Amino acid sequence: MTSPDPLVRVTTSRGVTTLTLDSPHNRNALSTPLMTQLLAGLAAAVADDAVRVVVLDHTGPVFCSGADLKETAAAYASGTVPAGMLGDVLAAVRECPKPVLARVAGPARAGGLGLIAAADLAVCAEGATFAFTEVRIGVIPAVISATVLPRLLPRAAAELYLTGDTFDGRRAAGIGLVTTAVPAAELDATVARYCASLVRGAPGALAGAKELLRRPAATDLRDEIAALAALSTGYFLSAEGREGVQAFREKRDASWAPAPADPPA
Repeated sequence: MTSPDPLVRVTTSRGVTTLTLDSPHNRNALSTPLMTQLLAGLAAAVADDAVRVVVLDHTGPVFCSGADLKETAAAYASGTVPAGMLGDVLAAVRECPKPVLARVAGPARAGGLGLIAAADLAVCAEGATFAFTEVRIGVIPAVISATVLPRLLPRAAAELYLTGDTFDGRRAAGIGLVTTAVPAAELDATVARYCASLVRGAPGALAGAKELLRRPAATDLRDEIAALAALSTGYFLSAEGREGVQAFREKRDASWAPAPADPPA
């Protein structure tokens, strides 16, 4: 039995694993095979101690068009649709203990926006376009709301969910969907700069910082401060914390920082 064609290509260099959506024939739609491969690639990156950062990238002009509607239509006969698997993908990206950065060079629609919102950082080209198109085909952006709504300004979310209108990269940055929007010519350099910064963080501390960002709002301030003080003490006393403080005092890179790249020949 032959293996399915790769719809997600995996490359790793200097601590950065890039998972590239490679299904341009259907605009990188979130089909079951693509999502299965994306989950496998992400799991492998998490399991590899040498991997420090995960980048979500794409081939073709479109980042991701959302659900594979051809597959969805074919599934109607069974009374189920593959949208449920999207929740597993969004959760895996959001809960990844390593920083995840989305590189968005082109349009994203519907479920593709959920994937972008699930990433810790997202850099898009200013000319990239976005839309929550669900209401225009008679459905709602339900699953992706788990990652999208915590990112978006409430008024913007209401406008864009209800109208389905298209907006550009600058608007996406302004409402919190992406971290920053840059000219297309600067996209790769911006992604590289973020990756260079991220790999300098201690692996355990990066995972802990991600958990801190997901920490629910406290109901009692003093209890929360006490809990966070204990958490902070634990990190200072950890092997990473001790090494980081010592490296700072000795004005050297910490042991987890990648070695400088060799100069070009």
